[in-house]
Amino acid sequence: MQRKITRDLHINIANKTMSYIYMYIDTAINIDELALSFSISKKHLHNIFKEQLGINIYESIKSIRLQKASNILLTNKYSTITQVANMCGYSSQSSFIKAFKNRFEVSPTQWRKGAYEAYSDKIMENSLLKDSLPNFDTSKVRIVKTQDRLIYYIRQKGYIVKEAKKKWQQLQAFAYTNDLKDYEQIGIYHDNPALTPHDQCFYIAALSSKKKIENTNIPCNTLKGGLYATFDLYAGDREAAWFVKWAYHKWLPTSGFETTTDSSFLIMHKNHFLEDNEIDATFYLPIKSV
Repeated sequence: MQRKITRDLHINIANKTMSYIYMYIDTAINIDELALSFSISKKHLHNIFKEQLGINIYESIKSIRLQKASNILLTNKYSTITQVANMCGYSSQSSFIKAFKNRFEVSPTQWRKGAYEAYSDKIMENSLLKDSLPNFDTSKVRIVKTQDRLIYYIRQKGYIVKEAKKKWQQLQAFAYTNDLKDYEQIGIYHDNPALTPHDQCFYIAALSSKKKIENTNIPCNTLKGGLYATFDLYAGDREAAWFVKWAYHKWLPTSGFETTTDSSFLIMHKNHFLEDNEIDATFYLPIKSV
């Protein structure tokens, strides 16, 4: 019993740490203060994080900053390199450019001018997707403002359908156990699968419910409300990644909006992971006025 309690505690600490990083990725994240909030040492926090998520905290922060920046450079055409760097937590343009070149082997300016295309094509080919981008240009868009949502969630590293099904089955059991009747099923995408290798992407399976559940080992958090462009999506599993690429790389740059460091998400009207059918969902893309 004690081992299970310790395991659940460590899972909770790792998840809260990752959520904190994503929420405050535009700031100088202080690991010492974060460890203090859990009443543990910084070394112990590092060990727990590495044990649960398989990655180092500092490397994770660096990777998330650069993944966010690689996307924003393409979507926010009115933002300068310095503004993009600041949005992703870099205090100087020079340190950002150095880190970006080390990761992507081109400068932010070269990336913006088209160098990203070969990088993206390689990722999409390695994910066994179609050879060309489907045309989603007839998709209707609605601009909405959402409210904060209470969510219960399970985090997964890597876009692996088999593993995602297991996570959704766990959440389904959680819903049945706690007699949840009226809830939303939400897939949260921290990363753009057109720019981040799929084994490095983080995906969250989540249930949004107004009912507060006490004494559960399923982590609880708030999905922050905000301004979003929404699209109804009816597609096969493989087309979903292409749709994300289309939304960020084709629709957004000509939309008159820019994106933020918040995550996109999918509210599923039918859960294709549980029902083995095509996607029937609404895609939420975070935006801001230029």
